[in-house]
Amino acid sequence: MSDSLDRSTKINLLKEPVVKKLCEVLDKNSNKGWRKLGEIVGTDRRFKISSDDMETCSLQVLQVEGSPSYMLLRLMGERGCTTGHLMDYLQTLGNSEALQCLKPSALQILIQPQSVAVISGHNLRLSCHAVGKSPVQYQWFKSKEEVPNSFSPDLVRSPVHVKDAGFYICRVNCGDTFEFSQWAQVDVLNVAVSHGQSYHSLEGRLKLVIQPQSQELNIGETLQLECGAVGRPIPRYQWHRNGVPIPNATKRKLMIAHVMQEHHGRYRCEISSSTERMWTNEVDVVIDDVYAIGGVLGSSEFLLNSLPEQLYATDKVALLIGNLSYKNHPQLKAPMVDVYDLTNLLRQLNFKVVSLLDLTESEMRNAVDEFLLLLHKGVYGLLYYAGHGYENYGNSFMVPVDAPNPYRSANCLCVQSILKLMQEKETGLNVFLLDMCRKRNIHDDSTPNIVLRVTANIVFGYATCQDAEAFELSSSGFTNGVFVKFLKKRLLDDEKITVVLDRVAEDMGQFDATKGKQALEIRSSLSERRSLTDPILPSDSTDHSHSRQWAKAHELPETMCLNFDCGAQIKLGFAAEFSNVLVIYTHIIKKPEDMSFCQAHVTDFSQDLDVDPKEMNRETPEETGIYLLSSSLPQHCLYTRLSSLQKLREELVFTVCLQGTFTAMDEDPVHWTKSISIGKPLIARLDLHRAMRRNSCLQTCMMPHSPSYSPCHSPGPEHRLHLHYGPHQTQDYSRLSPQHHCLDVYERLQGAVGGCGDSYYENLSQCHYEPTYDSGGVLSSSPGRFSIPIEASDDINELQTVFINSLQLQQQ
Repeated sequence: MSDSLDRSTKINLLKEPVVKKLCEVLDKNSNKGWRKLGEIVGTDRRFKISSDDMETCSLQVLQVEGSPSYMLLRLMGERGCTTGHLMDYLQTLGNSEALQCLKPSALQILIQPQSVAVISGHNLRLSCHAVGKSPVQYQWFKSKEEVPNSFSPDLVRSPVHVKDAGFYICRVNCGDTFEFSQWAQVDVLNVAVSHGQSYHSLEGRLKLVIQPQSQELNIGETLQLECGAVGRPIPRYQWHRNGVPIPNATKRKLMIAHVMQEHHGRYRCEISSSTERMWTNEVDVVIDDVYAIGGVLGSSEFLLNSLPEQLYATDKVALLIGNLSYKNHPQLKAPMVDVYDLTNLLRQLNFKVVSLLDLTESEMRNAVDEFLLLLHKGVYGLLYYAGHGYENYGNSFMVPVDAPNPYRSANCLCVQSILKLMQEKETGLNVFLLDMCRKRNIHDDSTPNIVLRVTANIVFGYATCQDAEAFELSSSGFTNGVFVKFLKKRLLDDEKITVVLDRVAEDMGQFDATKGKQALEIRSSLSERRSLTDPILPSDSTDHSHSRQWAKAHELPETMCLNFDCGAQIKLGFAAEFSNVLVIYTHIIKKPEDMSFCQAHVTDFSQDLDVDPKEMNRETPEETGIYLLSSSLPQHCLYTRLSSLQKLREELVFTVCLQGTFTAMDEDPVHWTKSISIGKPLIARLDLHRAMRRNSCLQTCMMPHSPSYSPCHSPGPEHRLHLHYGPHQTQDYSRLSPQHHCLDVYERLQGAVGGCGDSYYENLSQCHYEPTYDSGGVLSSSPGRFSIPIEASDDINELQTVFINSLQLQQQ
């Protein structure tokens, strides 16, 4: 054994015990700790540790068991820092105790056991090999129980049985020192292998051995689907229904108790490992419109009459719009995160959800039209909007991303006009969640003339009170706006929707950072105990054609395997971040032995999509702007993010270019190309780019004397305000109480909102606001490029403390 670790090892590959011990040493040392180490690394241009990075590290103290040192080491590892570099830095730092952590111990585990999936009746082998300064002894455990007679580095089961499935770990002893290996999961599949069929190798490619089977069930019965693959490492599973991932369905077996009509559809499972992905067959699950009550089958109409206390929806549909990239107004950050989080939550409640970012006026109107087509008697309809907005005479207006500056109310969508159209559908529940400002537009003096019916099924949840701003919390990573931060913790509660919103309002009222400035306002005419968790029971007369069209707009293109003449094989995969944002990734499955380099990238996209070539074919999802979906994408690929799919006018056709160099040829790389067509993916199928086809939303919004029809310009007083914390903290405000601090900065901004001129920037400079400038030296209100997302603390008290202590306000 050498007297030190391999200096070429990347520090993000260091063993967890080594990293944990090193972080403990650096965290507790104030003079020679992580902060001083960061300053030393910051002088090395290779790893670019900035002041923002250091601020990110310091905020880790707010996390449960958070470690600034761990964050610093992670950032260094992501940028290529090796153990050798780290040892040199620690030597410069003069922290001998930290340096000693990188010295080898008396015992090292060289080979860790790996999780594996095997077929019952085959052989199982788990391996754990270690070296030490004296003889090494082994003892295997299954969960907490010792495995009898398991004293060798290899645990063998021949043959393996279903009862052997479970979690295994090995304890290694060397004198008085001992270490545990990592856990290894063993999954044993009970498969009847037909004559002539065999599955020998556990290494390399996955092998699918169990396919799901189609089923026909009655309402109230239990759905059970099963699939399975063998391989090492153990495969991962994700079930899909109608092309949409099912939340929390990540096991081999999918079980849904008490199925309803909403569970009808086509199911398949995505099976993946760290290097490859495959799909099972797609099977039909048919739910007959009958229900077993006391052993008797009845129709859905009989069921409704038999269970008077249980309320049902005939369907659930939701439209979520997040506008952030405004052309003529301050840009926002939180709507993207808010829409993403609410999409996942609403899908868990069996809503059909379409989530869209950055829509123009015509696209918003057409999206609303498509949404209205899905509504009929008894449907629960939910509309969420995050972005710029305003309110006049009790009517709320949503501002599209292409609204001029100053904009006219005719360029905006009136929420009450949409409600009027929803009422005509005789829906069971209408929920509006408006995460926008409600300041008065003094330049819009039109008189509202929208007559709404009196119905007992309307709920409005306003993120802020009338004539007030809504806030978004901005940090170096991604965070929700204030409203959704608290809403997402309550949305799945099985309570009346107004009770849920009441509790959200109470939670928001305890948040010191916005206390006295933003309060949730609830308006409701709901007379029944309607809940977003209510089950779905379709009406016998329901027309499902539009619902099927909606589902088609969320189907992903099939994964493709492309074979090139040179012998290389490429996998082309797809994922959806939002309904109008598609992720394309390429992965090299096979390359010729005489090819020294091989890479596949995509190019030649339609000009409708306005794709930036500099952000295509990147080695990490974050480099191309994929932050929220990055953890669920396969590794070792090239990634491209295509946004604004609603602008796509024709089928999406692009080129896959394979670039390779051969060992025997000292020439430029050779290129091969294939043209690929994937039709109109996701929301592109609905042709939202067309100019107001049905005009239903437009006609109502543009009624004479309605609040959206006005020749007057609006100055855009809809500003959302950033509560921004960052590295530019000052001591001047630290002497103030949190309430005094917020009030002082807030009052300074009151004179600036809706105004202009030098006084605005003078006021902000007194609040220690640091402006940014564009390439021409002009003051810019746009935020910088998004950083890699950082997990935010769930502890409200800790989070509000850091926001108050380092509060900055930035006008949006």
